Amino acid sequence: MAEQPYFEDVGEGQEAPALTQRCDSQRLVMWAAGSGDFYQIHYDKDFAQATGLPDRIVHGALKHALLGRMLHEWVGEGGRVRRVACQYRGMDLVDKDVICKGVITRKYREDGQNLVELDVWTEDPQGQKTTPGTAVVALPSRGG
Repeated sequence: MAEQPYFEDVGEGQEAPALTQRCDSQRLVMWAAGSGDFYQIHYDKDFAQATGLPDRIVHGALKHALLGRMLHEWVGEGGRVRRVACQYRGMDLVDKDVICKGVITRKYREDGQNLVELDVWTEDPQGQKTTPGTAVVALPSRGG
């Protein structure tokens, strides 16, 4: 587990630790079962190609969940993920890595909370952003 980040130790422009997840066909089938999204473009190669896609594509909601996981792992037990929002702008193909990244854009105190805003996104192995978004997390203070 990573070291607990504290509000006082982060700043604008700082990157959150990236998360890389290989999205193979087994992961897509498990996500389909768990989410109820059984659209064949996610698990049936012939069907996906018949619709004009090069192969099966990763569920948008899975990429959203991976962004949430990246943030959850970063903020640690003392932090909280308050909000994650994203847009599905590009396709990620099966058997490729989905890389989740984030950069701090603002930090402030509000209603007794230490809040940090981030730009977050997924990108494909070529560096193309496919799922841009924003997030807000709360971090603990070193002062308690």
